Amino acid sequence: MTEAPPKIRLKNLHKRFGDKVVLNGLNLDVQEGESVVIMGGSGSGKSVSLKCLLGLLTPDGGDIQIDGKSIIGISEDDRDEINKKFGMLFQHAALFDSMTVLNNVTFGLTRGKGMSAEEAETIAYSKLEQVGLDESFAHRMPAELSGGQRKRVGLARAVALEPEIILFDEPTTGLDPVMGDIINELIVECTRDLGATTLTITHDMASSRIIADRIAMLHQGKIIWVGPRDKVDTSGDPRVDQFINGRTEGPIKMELRRL
Repeated sequence: MTEAPPKIRLKNLHKRFGDKVVLNGLNLDVQEGESVVIMGGSGSGKSVSLKCLLGLLTPDGGDIQIDGKSIIGISEDDRDEINKKFGMLFQHAALFDSMTVLNNVTFGLTRGKGMSAEEAETIAYSKLEQVGLDESFAHRMPAELSGGQRKRVGLARAVALEPEIILFDEPTTGLDPVMGDIINELIVECTRDLGATTLTITHDMASSRIIADRIAMLHQGKIIWVGPRDKVDTSGDPRVDQFINGRTEGPIKMELRRL
């Protein structure tokens, strides 16, 4: 029996901007139904890797595969088909400020899937309820929401399309610890119910320990360690150890001093 290819494969990815090398041979596989977290400090290449995966940036070298098929250099129509597999929760939710909460959640259903407004609204109310927002929130504007509520609406919008793959960009940034835990638990619940494959980028270790099956450490443009979340404390890599414990002294600081 032939083993299924990874749902996502990032293979020897390189990306630079002028003299600045951002990705320097990144390799990572994410299996179907798996939740993988890429952790790393600011400027380590986390966001660039997601943008390459979404087709917003083209890597200078390497390959990206979805279900075993390369998506580098594909046509615009093929890219649109690939993007239908993705849902996305952006760092600051990225809601449409001029639209109500309900219209934000139904946007992809009506514009992307051509669903009727009535059918889309039924799904939207269900997803809002799933993330803990009752009908009273449906007709509010994003400006009327707290940071945590905006994240919930963003999550409802991301899962409404029932995507095969969900990407999370710093899902707990700007939230207090209690609300951060609530969002983490909602992410686990919603993605489990969908059976989706998830890839998250974050520097929040508390979040990583909740939502990840595996954690990958990105440093200087490449993955330096990857393993089950319960093994991260015993990785054996001093850079991983320094990062997860938030120590100011260690090999990462020494490398920064040499730059």
